[in-house]
Amino acid sequence: MTTMRAAVVHSFTEPLRIDERPLPVPGPHEALVRVEYTGVCHTDLHAARGDWPVKPALPFVPGHEGVGIVVAVGEEVSRVRVGDHVGNAWLASACGDCEYCESGWETLCPAQKNSGYSVDGSFGDHMLVDARYCPIIPEGVDLASVAPVLCAGVTVYKGLKVTDTKPGQWVLVSGIGGLGHMAAQYAVAMGLRVVAIDVDEAKLALARKHGAEVTVNANEADAVGEISRVTGGGVHGALVTAVNGKAFPQAVAGLRRGGTVSLVGLPPESFPLDIFTTVLFGLTVRGSIVGTRRDMAEAIDFFARGLVRPTISVRPLEDVNEVFGEMERGAIDGRVVLRTS
Repeated sequence: MTTMRAAVVHSFTEPLRIDERPLPVPGPHEALVRVEYTGVCHTDLHAARGDWPVKPALPFVPGHEGVGIVVAVGEEVSRVRVGDHVGNAWLASACGDCEYCESGWETLCPAQKNSGYSVDGSFGDHMLVDARYCPIIPEGVDLASVAPVLCAGVTVYKGLKVTDTKPGQWVLVSGIGGLGHMAAQYAVAMGLRVVAIDVDEAKLALARKHGAEVTVNANEADAVGEISRVTGGGVHGALVTAVNGKAFPQAVAGLRRGGTVSLVGLPPESFPLDIFTTVLFGLTVRGSIVGTRRDMAEAIDFFARGLVRPTISVRPLEDVNEVFGEMERGAIDGRVVLRTS
């Protein structure tokens, strides 16, 4: 085989095209992976539309939730072997030498490369990964279901960790979409009590299915008051996965004194922060970006032990443009996973 098939972005204003491309050859630290499934993330849509200030170089292949089998490795690779199941992730690689890499914050490395953005991703039947950074998938797990863990899962898991909440405490999960429905499960698995908030009753029902004790419709006149009432004074931590700017101040207002809100959603607008209340109540507002290799291993372990089970629907790679359209309309429950092989 000398070619591969991939969904390629040629223009930020046109649909993706399914192209034949040369099959890449792994470099010294790389592995060539035959992709079987890849999750579809909202970041893939932003990449394909060129929504962010630093745009990907055209043409490129999106995707950073791919899983498959290693079929070739570079000469310096020792961490994985042909036949292993691995994935890719938003953090494709980092420099390894800067202050952030040396202190366990490789996701802040200024020289990092990102799958499906600065390097080609997993929307194809093959992909290259840096074998020093790729997630290793345990034997026996369902590959379609584990795919969303590689971005959505690790992102919400890390976001929950940095809320500094402890078992038995309340955490608010704002937005029960592809990330939020997994956040509810991780929170329960971590021993937290979950309040879920969304504007869609079907998504609130999904949150209850995945362990939320309390659900609140964000359109209620006194949604914040309801959160305070059911938790006895507000949540200890909050994770905002929503892409609606109104969700952010609502989550901050739902905190009890000393609480922390972790932000992972990326809405197009800014949000107002009540500085007086933030200072007076000792609140923390924290951004959280995906997770390190250690966070990834922990997130996958929760899945492998059956404590997290993403709600997915599997579609063929050829449906990628239709999936993006459904994503823009908010018409997806859970996560869509593309079958690539």
